[in-house]
Amino acid sequence: MSNDIHFRKLENMYHAAPCNEYYQPRLTVGEGQAEVIIPVKESLFHAAGAAHGAVYFKALDDAAFFSANSLVEDVFVLTASFNVYLTRPVSSGEVRASGKVVSQSGGQLIAEAILYDSDGQEIAVGTGSFRRSRIELSEKIGYR
Repeated sequence: MSNDIHFRKLENMYHAAPCNEYYQPRLTVGEGQAEVIIPVKESLFHAAGAAHGAVYFKALDDAAFFSANSLVEDVFVLTASFNVYLTRPVSSGEVRASGKVVSQSGGQLIAEAILYDSDGQEIAVGTGSFRRSRIELSEKIGYR
């Protein structure tokens, strides 16, 4: 299978996930990298009027995760650990997470992601460790 076909199938799988109906994200996957864009809407705000940290985590983890899974063509990877550093609030526009694999050793992949607001300002950083699972990439999980 060509890498482009694998990348498009990963994007299809992501967009078909039920949780994404709520967040309405857009994913683009490339070789060892991925980008996730999530519109910032009021329904995602905490009481102080800015996006909840869960939105930051989702964007960062998804971008890092799919950058890792772009290098694994047979099984779904799993997030083993993920650290998030929030640096600025966001309350409008969209957030864009840019993820890339920074290390691959044995069955472990390390990926990082940076989250930006609509003005291109960095608002958060995340780093994760990902491992191969036993879940086959198949149509059953939306990989089509």
